[in-house]
Amino acid sequence: MQIDDLFNILHNSLEAQNNGKKISLKDMALSLGISMRTYQDWKLGRAKPQAAAVVMKMLGQLEDDEIIRAVRKINKLQE
Repeated sequence: MQIDDLFNILHNSLEAQNNGKKISLKDMALSLGISMRTYQDWKLGRAKPQAAAVVMKMLGQLEDDEIIRAVRKINKLQE
């Protein structure tokens, strides 16, 4: 799986969670605290943040309930 595939899957999942309402690149970048250009480059595969692949591999080694626990802990640290 390529990094751009990862970002496209996650972007589409967030839109699906939002009842199919489209999320612009600008809005997604703003919610992530990055520039639109950076997010666009990731989504198109022009830039490949190394940490993203490693984080996904680590999450992939966890059971479903542990993934949820870990992500919730991470989200609390972001607040």
